[in-house]
Amino acid sequence: MLAITMKKHPVLRAAATIAFVLAAVVMLFPAAKSQGVSPDWPKLEEETMRHFQALLRIDTSDPPGREAPAVEYLKKVLDAEGIETKVFALDAERPNLVARLRGSGRKRPILIMGHTDVVNVDPAKWIYPPFSATRADGYVYGRGAVDDKDNVVAGLMVMLLLKRLGTPLDRDVIFLAEAGEEGSVRFGIDFMVRNHWPEIDAEFCLAEGGGVVRTSGSVRFASVQTSEKIPYNIRLIAEGPSGHGSAPLRANAVVHLAQAVARISAWQTPMRLNETTQAYFQRLAGISPPEEAARYRSIEDPAKSGIVQEYFAVNEPRHHSMLRTSISPNIIKGGYRVNIIPSEAEATLDVRALPDENIERLISEIARVVNDPAVKVVKAERDTRPGARPSRLDSEAFKVIESAVNRLYGVTTLPTMSTGATDMAYLRARGVDCYGIGPMIDSEDGPKGFGAHSDQERILEEALHRFVRFHFEIVAELARAAK
Repeated sequence: MLAITMKKHPVLRAAATIAFVLAAVVMLFPAAKSQGVSPDWPKLEEETMRHFQALLRIDTSDPPGREAPAVEYLKKVLDAEGIETKVFALDAERPNLVARLRGSGRKRPILIMGHTDVVNVDPAKWIYPPFSATRADGYVYGRGAVDDKDNVVAGLMVMLLLKRLGTPLDRDVIFLAEAGEEGSVRFGIDFMVRNHWPEIDAEFCLAEGGGVVRTSGSVRFASVQTSEKIPYNIRLIAEGPSGHGSAPLRANAVVHLAQAVARISAWQTPMRLNETTQAYFQRLAGISPPEEAARYRSIEDPAKSGIVQEYFAVNEPRHHSMLRTSISPNIIKGGYRVNIIPSEAEATLDVRALPDENIERLISEIARVVNDPAVKVVKAERDTRPGARPSRLDSEAFKVIESAVNRLYGVTTLPTMSTGATDMAYLRARGVDCYGIGPMIDSEDGPKGFGAHSDQERILEEALHRFVRFHFEIVAELARAAK
């Protein structure tokens, strides 16, 4: 383990030239000390965009994962404003930045979090170079535009604005720019939780995982992630005698594997709702057309639930996944020559478990369904995010988020259980109420190939600026000292 200090690593040395440039930016912002003063949002848009483009232009693809230049940039900006920063790293090339504004201590801290790494790219499939941060037609194009450098720049701007406004705080406000979220958590959140928990311990956390959905130019709702499924890698391994393909064998491992996969695919784990998913479908029904609303309200009706679930499986697979632990056979391996019967064949199942799922019991159930002594069910030995209860919907934080959604977007807030995974799982497991938020996204962008992890990625400039304001208003309301 490597704990980096200011004297030992270049990431931590403040650059005088950067400080000089940033001083000019500070002069443009009123040195207001009254908590009643609001930011000049139009004037701040240029600064937000400058920081956002600078971060997008830093290639932090994971793998290999070299987040150090992004942390260096963030640290210089924060240091120039006199904001306390620390850097922690398991690997010097993959550091985590913690910035803190100290409050009175009357309330426990709030943590705002964004990850600096991004998934890999195929440059040939991009309209604009993936690390160019090109602005065109009202969008910014770049890997990380919506996953997750939008949250990183929002966290940065929140810290800068609270500091410049001299906002009196009842809570510490902590900003964590973390490494390794895209598959290398041992360098990021796992490292911070295990080794530096006091630096990020908080009552509430805001991070990625939610968003504001716009369809055909109209904003429909805001999703706030209050729970998430837990990913597991489970393998089916079939074994049998090898032989010549000209003499087929009943014990062919490929045949046994195919039958096992077919049984698993035909099986459906039990539906099980929690506080988040119950609230999600109830609220979604309230904003949906009559036919859709009737389906969402019938999920728990014994007479209609089976039909509704099958409809979801075919037409709304994400909703079907939200109802249960899901199993998807995604990789099959077996054989190496057409005229040789292989002695082994293997399938990998992508299991997304409900937060309270007993994984050992689930493996036993899978083995029961497969019902074949020639097929073993094996859980891959790798780190996975921990399960935890959903974050509370009656908390101060959720109420403040709902209020900000209504004020800035004018739509209903849907508490959501993500079918994917975020690093908030580690924090929920430690008792932190975490809420995933995000900018406005056009629902058409994903199918067009412009979403997170897509061949291209983009964000509306308008959406970025409104998200920064949304983020700031939530944090300021939760952390500001009582009058």
